[in-house]
Amino acid sequence: MTSTHGSAAGPQHGAGSSDPAGSSNGAGSEGQPPVAAPADVVPGEVVLRLTDVVKTFPGVRALDGVDLEVRAGEVHCLLGQNGAGKSTLIKVLSGAHQPDSGEIEWLGAPISFNTPQSAMKAGIATIYQELDLVEDMTVAENIFLGHEPRRFGFVQRGLMRQRTRELLARLGHPEIPPGRPVRTLPAAAKQIASMGRALSHETRMLIMDEPSAVLAHDEVQNLFRMIRQLTGAGIAVIYISHRMEEIREIGDRVTVLKDGRAAAVNLPARTTPTSELVRHTTGRNIEYVFPPRAEQPTPTGVPLLEVKSLSRSGEFADVSLHVRAGEIVGITGLVGSGRSELLETIYGARRPEAGQVSVDGKPLPAGRVGAAVRAGLGMAPEERKSQALLLGEPIYRNMTLATFAHYAAGGFTRADRERAASSEMADELQLRPRDVGRAVGTLSGGNQQKVVVGRWLLGGTRLLLLDEPTRGVDVGARAELYRVIRQLADRGVGVLLVSSEVPEVLGLAHRVLIMREGRIIREAPAEELDEHAVLDLIMAGSLLDGGPHSTNVLSEEVTA
Repeated sequence: MTSTHGSAAGPQHGAGSSDPAGSSNGAGSEGQPPVAAPADVVPGEVVLRLTDVVKTFPGVRALDGVDLEVRAGEVHCLLGQNGAGKSTLIKVLSGAHQPDSGEIEWLGAPISFNTPQSAMKAGIATIYQELDLVEDMTVAENIFLGHEPRRFGFVQRGLMRQRTRELLARLGHPEIPPGRPVRTLPAAAKQIASMGRALSHETRMLIMDEPSAVLAHDEVQNLFRMIRQLTGAGIAVIYISHRMEEIREIGDRVTVLKDGRAAAVNLPARTTPTSELVRHTTGRNIEYVFPPRAEQPTPTGVPLLEVKSLSRSGEFADVSLHVRAGEIVGITGLVGSGRSELLETIYGARRPEAGQVSVDGKPLPAGRVGAAVRAGLGMAPEERKSQALLLGEPIYRNMTLATFAHYAAGGFTRADRERAASSEMADELQLRPRDVGRAVGTLSGGNQQKVVVGRWLLGGTRLLLLDEPTRGVDVGARAELYRVIRQLADRGVGVLLVSSEVPEVLGLAHRVLIMREGRIIREAPAEELDEHAVLDLIMAGSLLDGGPHSTNVLSEEVTA
């Protein structure tokens, strides 16, 4: 186990440490932190210490002697692949699970959290990746759920809304209406509501599980400003993420979990090489997970996919692009730039108001998914669990959805044929586990994505549309998905990839298209771009070559 202990003086915050309260954009009301600092807080003092913590389930040793220490005022990052033990550790700290053995010290004294309520009462709040908000309740009702202000037994709704407004203002988001139902909010606003709920208690430590998974780049920066406000007030933050660049930007120290053990503890977040973090996480050396890029196909003949002047009101305007056989084209931009809507329109799930989509030079009927599939298109949507998978069905049934008729005989489905074809594809994609009779909902995010890709490969797809293919996927599984995508291109499959992770687009694609406010503002070979240049274009919205200016046609309002 690798260990590097930080200075006793406490954490030196990541990027932006000179402004722990955050900038004016996203700072708390009148510069106040979202919560008051605990009166007895000592920055840098150890508030949580785990020693040799073990947690087992039938047939599984989820935590195998884990050590961890977290200090007041620091962001302590947890890194690890799916199945490494992160979720179990979070549940132990939040009182949802009790350890079998080992010791937990909280504020210098041994403690046992028997319920989530006991952990919260002690000052530990948790925000899970799958936000546990009640969709049909209002923002205020969610924030004060279980500890509503009461008078003579009746909930004081006016006071509850007032306190919610004050808390949201201190979080830098006074525009979120306390009385609005949570189900009507965009993802970023729901994240703020979850943080508000956590901070409505006397919180000393906040655990955040993949908080940026559904956020755009600018929203992530707002999140980081709020985290810096919290640590500036002496609150400890445990931050779980798969994204190396986030860990480097916001983290102070890193602990890496692998197979239920702490493979490395207290590594300095900003200076530990990415290669070392990947090695601790996966047990393998990975050249930041991207396989070598093949040469870009020679531009001869008719493109496999050609999009001309495609438009949908309020989503994107006058978009033209092309993809050749064996080429990977990446599209990046902020959430709301029209990327996903463009992909869905090319696939036929949305009908364009103007423009044309052609495959092999032949126009596709607008708004018809069946026609797109017959022409050789396949799509892996961003929300794979709700839009692409039948979670309770076996792997083989999910993998044969697009080619179901091929496995029928005499009007009846032949499960043996489905299993045989799916097993062969599972071997090719290195699916784990290989048992295609297992429910797809039990798989990790990376393996679920392989099932979606395998479905289209079984159908002979020639052009694969991928929307955020590695969202919620750990670094080891990402490497495998990148290998699969690169192999598809090497076999002549065209790939149109949408991703908000700029390193992913630059590492995989031959060409990169940058979208902002519903328009493509730049196209260039990947080797001519770097991450900072792309982010500058995305954020500043520089419209090159005299391109038409446009308003933000996709802004997502949260005001009532």
